[in-house]
Amino acid sequence: MELRGPEIGRRKLSLLSIVVPAVDEANCIAATVNHLHLELESNRIPHEIVVVNDGSKDRTWSVLQEIAASNPALRPINNEGRHGFGRAVIRGIDAVRGDAVVVVMADESDDCHDVVKYWRALNDGWDCVFGSRFVKGGNAIDYPWFKLIINRLANLLIRILFQIPFNDTTNAFKAYRKTALDGCRPFLSPHFNLTVELPLKAIARGYSWTVLPVTWRNRRTGAPKFKIKEMGSRYFFIIAYVWLEKYFSRGDYRKVAFNGGSASTKRFEESATPRS
Repeated sequence: MELRGPEIGRRKLSLLSIVVPAVDEANCIAATVNHLHLELESNRIPHEIVVVNDGSKDRTWSVLQEIAASNPALRPINNEGRHGFGRAVIRGIDAVRGDAVVVVMADESDDCHDVVKYWRALNDGWDCVFGSRFVKGGNAIDYPWFKLIINRLANLLIRILFQIPFNDTTNAFKAYRKTALDGCRPFLSPHFNLTVELPLKAIARGYSWTVLPVTWRNRRTGAPKFKIKEMGSRYFFIIAYVWLEKYFSRGDYRKVAFNGGSASTKRFEESATPRS
């Protein structure tokens, strides 16, 4: 198993872009945006918050317009094309101005303190920073037991197929240098399966990555958008696609790092110990 370490001494990042896909989140989107903004501002992190309204039928778009009038960091965008979680995230990625991107859920289930940790890790030289709720220091609060069982089985399968120590690939809350995201194109997943496409492609294509413990809380308002019965075949397709790329593409898509004219690969040092 080949894993890459951070590129020490690489250029520091200048702007963090938060991408937030939102569907019918009028009751919580203001709190999500305001808490993110206050946390990043207090830590002096230059940032923008790109919220993609993905066909909401409630007041989500109106609420975003109201917040944007007084918060210059917020950039609300209407996804006027076909809808879906993956399409909304891709729409946001295409629109960002920053050189670092974090995908955050609109329901405030992701902890804004962890976004700061992501930014600092990216500035240490990593291409990607993946959060895990299931390592020492991580937490999943009020996780529905049935979804938890499905989650653990799916992540175990991914770990076996790709021979990686990461145990929370399906978690949408991850951070990337923009160069790594661009290196993962073209994006294929229109729905929640994008949450596994991005990290698995980044890993398969040789981008450096590390794992940090994160906290997740079940939503307190609104209805969950993830439907297990609708996602099974979509997850299977993208997992199979990237698996075939990893083992049969002969490295056609891999990132190559050069140091003094020769390819250079550094040893990955695992930053967190997965729970069994």
